[in-house]
Amino acid sequence: MSAREKILKQIRLNKPAETLLPEKIDFDSNFIDTETKFTESLAAVYTEVIVVSNPDDLRQKVKEMYAGVVNRATTIPELSDWADFSLNISDPHDLETIELAILRAEFGVAENGAIWISDNHLPHRALPFITQNLAFVIPRKSIVGNMHDAYKILADTTGWGCFISGPSKTADIEQSLVIGAHGARSLVVFLLEESEK
Repeated sequence: MSAREKILKQIRLNKPAETLLPEKIDFDSNFIDTETKFTESLAAVYTEVIVVSNPDDLRQKVKEMYAGVVNRATTIPELSDWADFSLNISDPHDLETIELAILRAEFGVAENGAIWISDNHLPHRALPFITQNLAFVIPRKSIVGNMHDAYKILADTTGWGCFISGPSKTADIEQSLVIGAHGARSLVVFLLEESEK
């Protein structure tokens, strides 16, 4: 028997025991402090997270942060009289002059700072991508641990939606980081405390 045949024989004899796959694979994220991780993940991509206690607190914070900004649009009913740009338009090209959009989003993902927004709260799909500055308002208790948890929520979702994390950025040209190259130049996330009903 040649050395090659001996080696192949030994390989054939050395078969590990079969390992059965679990019936259900679960990526548990219950051990994560989701809000802290969410804040850290977004800080890493140049995004500030601000906790606001109620709609009045949100309104006050928005007025302070964006004083002097014009062409403001929002999908938040409590900020409708603060906005000076109507989203009641039929042609999305009319959005090109928007400086700031403050939008309601469904939830955030702690592991990567992604925020899910869909047609449920968005009159024009182009809005979060065409505005110069973007802010999301999400319920404080609606942060999930990881993308597996997120997709469980989205299992029965129909229609359009996407995850957004941080302002637009690229380093394609000479490895120089450019913020706002293909979309919003800034992103702020407001975590809104929801009153117990």
